[in-house]
Amino acid sequence: MRTYQDIDTFSEWTAEEQNQFVLAVTKGLIMDMVRKANSGHSGGPMSSADYTQILFTEYLNFNPNDSEWFNRDRFVLSAGHESPLLYAMLTQIGWLNIDDIQNFRQLHSRTPGHPEVEIPGVEATTGPLGQGFGMAVGMATAESMLRSRFGELSENADELVGHYTYVIASDGDFQEPITLGAGSMAGHWGLSRLIVYYDSNNAQISGKVDRADSTNYAQVFEGFGWHVQKIDGHDHEQIREAIEKAQVVDRPSLIIGTTTMAHGSANMEGDHETHGAPLPQDEIDATKEKLGLPSEPFYLPEEVVTYFQSRFDSLKEKVSNWNSDLVTACENADFKKLWDTTVLGELGEIDFPEFDNGTSIATRKAFGTTLDTFAEQVPSIVGGSADLEPSNYTGNFAKTYGDFSKENRSGRNLAFGVREFPMAAAMNGMALHGGVIPFGGTFLVFADYERPALRLAAIQGCGVIHEFTHDSFWLGEDGPTHQPIEHAMALRAIPNFNVFRPADAKETAACFRLAIDQRETPSALLLTRQGVAVLPQEMEVIIGGVSKGAYAVVECDNPELIFIATGSEVGLAMEVANAMDDKQIRVVSMPCWELFEQQSDEYKNALIPSRGAMKISMEAGITMGWDKYIGPNGLAIGMDHFGASAPGKDLAQEFGFTADQVEKKIRNHLANLL
Repeated sequence: MRTYQDIDTFSEWTAEEQNQFVLAVTKGLIMDMVRKANSGHSGGPMSSADYTQILFTEYLNFNPNDSEWFNRDRFVLSAGHESPLLYAMLTQIGWLNIDDIQNFRQLHSRTPGHPEVEIPGVEATTGPLGQGFGMAVGMATAESMLRSRFGELSENADELVGHYTYVIASDGDFQEPITLGAGSMAGHWGLSRLIVYYDSNNAQISGKVDRADSTNYAQVFEGFGWHVQKIDGHDHEQIREAIEKAQVVDRPSLIIGTTTMAHGSANMEGDHETHGAPLPQDEIDATKEKLGLPSEPFYLPEEVVTYFQSRFDSLKEKVSNWNSDLVTACENADFKKLWDTTVLGELGEIDFPEFDNGTSIATRKAFGTTLDTFAEQVPSIVGGSADLEPSNYTGNFAKTYGDFSKENRSGRNLAFGVREFPMAAAMNGMALHGGVIPFGGTFLVFADYERPALRLAAIQGCGVIHEFTHDSFWLGEDGPTHQPIEHAMALRAIPNFNVFRPADAKETAACFRLAIDQRETPSALLLTRQGVAVLPQEMEVIIGGVSKGAYAVVECDNPELIFIATGSEVGLAMEVANAMDDKQIRVVSMPCWELFEQQSDEYKNALIPSRGAMKISMEAGITMGWDKYIGPNGLAIGMDHFGASAPGKDLAQEFGFTADQVEKKIRNHLANLL
């Protein structure tokens, strides 16, 4: 066996000797990272190292000089706890350095406990198991869509926007149900450029996998329509053969690698205790001796770096050819226009739909009208509904642009099926991939099913648009299981997440336009089932007001009372204000708390002064949180209990959301304060 003592003759070693020694160095870096941090995972990264090293050194296409090169292969470490493995790869290709990995899991380092998308070479923030898999399905979907659409304009589209999405997944990833939902979508859509490696090492934090799971995943994924291979995950020839076969089949690929936890360690191979802990120092020393490494920590000789970077010249040549091909392709005006609007995100001016003042239209219907208008002008808008097309008003979009499928990869509508969580995760992956603006529709109450992906969208700064219809008890007869009460506030609790609850059709269009422009912030539009009156203000006024998060829809100079309302309760507030003509009342529509908080103190205090006027909030949801705006003496009109099954108008009467009832509450509140 060759060791570090023979490194001077490295160039004379056989290819397999070089490969095994480089692998040993990778494992040494993994052990040292986790040991120095006294925190992290050792066993999994060591069991996945064979496949990952071969992928990075022999197959993965990227630009050594630009980690954001558009046509790179995407690599997603869904098993985010195996981050030391990815950091070892990125250090050896030169995007991280020794100082970075020596500060693994330390404050402000570039090597946090789980991979974060801001790090060069990290395509997605992973760690919550299964979500990396779901995001990878979204990335592969975006790639397939774009490749097909550009293929209609260029014979060279496969070289310009054709790449693979590779995933490393663990036993834990496969136990999370999102993986089954996303895997089903990928098989149905025939995402042939998606290649998933399942590191099956039969160990997890609480013991052997077979304590908790006996699923035949090969059979399951074959049933989903995947191409499945089973290999020895430590046999390099089997790994190469599996990757090359996966690259050419016409289905998504699952490579199940049977591996050993902490493979290569001296005495702890197969020990599940290595999953979430550093190896003892004496075990590290013995393992390094076994692997032919010196005892010194973070050993990375120049010969190994050179080996890792041996393809750089050919990769750079590929990038250069790509640049030339892109210039040629952009000589076609249609190609250039599509490239500029999708990949470069240059949208320009967008016309708005028109809505007649005073007419009654549900904001969910206004969303559908706006979607049709915007989609015609913005070819990067893609998405669909979680099997609620008639309710979400995305059906016309689906009819116009067709379903994305094996037979129609240029389709812009995604029939997600009843898979809310996989839908949201895939949307994140599509946004991270780039070239598309994804939207997804469902009922607001089912935002709970999506929440882990909504949170991860906010952490990663994904420009995704969630359409949540049936936003209150007004949905009626479906009853309390479908009537959202706490959901708007729960969404507002997520940092870097814009929650829009528009008052009417015009505000809906304005909110949708703002959401499109939020490239680093996810957005949710909470929309009514019932009709609401279109505001009398001109569209330009509403656009300006919505962009500030809140604005006056009924104004007076020295208000005694200020009504602050969202969504369908804006119309209610205006009706109450009209009835209380003995009072000076300003009615504020607040479609987006988050944008309002970004305004100047001068604007916020002028619109909602802290003193001199009583504040009353109105929203068909829980009142918790409104004290921020109404103060200690204000009145929050809302709903702090679950709903009931009945027609919406009956529920409004039952729950106190008629103008007469609201006026009575306000007058009683004023009387009690005097």
